[in-house]
This record gives sequence, C-alpha cells and structure tokens, in this order.
Amino acid sequence: MISNIRFELSFKNISQLEDKLNFCKFNKIKDINIPCKGPIKRDFFNSTIKYISKNYQQFNVTYHYSLYHQYYQNAEKSYHDLLEFLKNSYSNRNYEILLVSGSNKKKNFDVINVLSKIKEEKNLKVKLGIAYNPYLKKYNKDNSEKDRLDMKLSSGLVDSIWFQYGTDIKVLKDEVNNLKEVVQNEKINLFGSLLIPSKQFIARFKFRPWKGVYISEKFLCSLDDFYYFTRDLVCFYKNNNITPVIETDFASAEKLDSVYSFFRNDK
Repeated sequence: MISNIRFELSFKNISQLEDKLNFCKFNKIKDINIPCKGPIKRDFFNSTIKYISKNYQQFNVTYHYSLYHQYYQNAEKSYHDLLEFLKNSYSNRNYEILLVSGSNKKKNFDVINVLSKIKEEKNLKVKLGIAYNPYLKKYNKDNSEKDRLDMKLSSGLVDSIWFQYGTDIKVLKDEVNNLKEVVQNEKINLFGSLLIPSKQFIARFKFRPWKGVYISEKFLCSLDDFYYFTRDLVCFYKNNNITPVIETDFASAEKLDSVYSFFRNDK
C-alpha cells in the first residue's frame, strides 16, 4: 500500500460523504482533508465535523477552516466561533486545522489578523496549517504573498505549510529552497496540492479555471505532457519531503488506480 498521501473529499450532502468515507475505509485510506468551500460551509461544515468525529474516528482529518466562508455577522462573532472551534480541536485530537483567508479576504478578519489575536489567548495551545501560493508573484504580479507568509510564520503558531498547485517546478523549487532557509530550525510539515490529469479534468478546467491555480497551456493541450509533468512533480515532492494532497476526484477503483500509478512510477 502506497502511503504518505492525503486525499481531499468533495461532497454535497452527508450521504455522499458517507459513500466516500466508506470508499476510503475499504481502500485503507486514513489521511483525508475536508475543504470549506462550495456547499461545505457554515452549518454543513460543522455538522460534517460532528458526523466524522462520531462515526469515523479511524481517520486522520485535516479540516480547512475558511475565514471567508465561516464569517458570520461581524468579525467579533466570527472570531468567537473560531475560538470555539479551536478549543474543540484541542480536546479532540483526531483532526487538525488548515486556516485559510478564503477567496475574498474579509477586512480585519484574514489569517494574519486572526493569528495575531490567537497568539494573545491564554490557555489555548494550538498549532495551525497555513496556505501558500508560490506562483502569485510570477503569474499574478502579486509581491505580497511572501511578506504575508513571513508574518504568518512569525506568530509561532504554524506547524504546516500547504502549497497551492501550479505547473512551474522551477518557481516551486526556488520557493521551497528559500522557505527551508527561513524555517531551518523549526519543525514545519510541508504539503503540496496534486491534481491528477485526465481529459475530463482538462475540459472542466478550460471551461472554469480554478482561482489562483496556474496550469501551463502546454499541459492543457497535451494529456501526455501533463502526465510527464505530474510524475516530475511527484518526484519533486518526494525528494523534498512534501506530502501530496490529491484534490481531484479519486473515489472509484479506476480513478484511485490512476492516482497510485504516478507513485508506482516515481523515480
């Protein structure tokens, strides 16, 4: 069994969630991620956590807590809800948290603001994951992402960094090397998004590209080239102790075998 891979689940209701959890259980998949986007937000996000904690305690779950999607009424009320969530996670250690600002940052309620406030809380021991998009500077001309990363790390509350997906390994390599110099004396786990190429995925991405995800036109025009790149990315992740996170659908025998094929063939 291939290990050291995480799988992100997407679902629209508890019935779909149950089916995917049972699929994971049958295939001995234990490390899963639950996003906070689309229909998975607010009450449904909270009920998802309760359902998994009650019925599927064998999984190692990372929940993505979106400050944008979980925002309610005002920043003060939203922060109170987050604190309750963090306290529950501390007492229920079968899940961890990836804290994200969300697609549109709320004023005075993004990850940097929140980490600063959490740091001042007494008797709250928590370690959080943060997201990082290494491609924004090149493709979006956004020079602030690195500064934001430094501010997040300076909180002392970060124990993992989750890299956004992209198809420029040179950019990723430079960012990973720089990051390792910054955190060389700290134990910070690294995770990297991995999209499994298929004709269906390419068609969907061309129709509706994912915000902040930069895929070269070369790979969108050639499935073979996309396959070769994916093998190179898997190899890069492995050589740099970056745990891959599968973000495309895997919940069928054929799709799961396609995922594993890239790991059987890595060099």
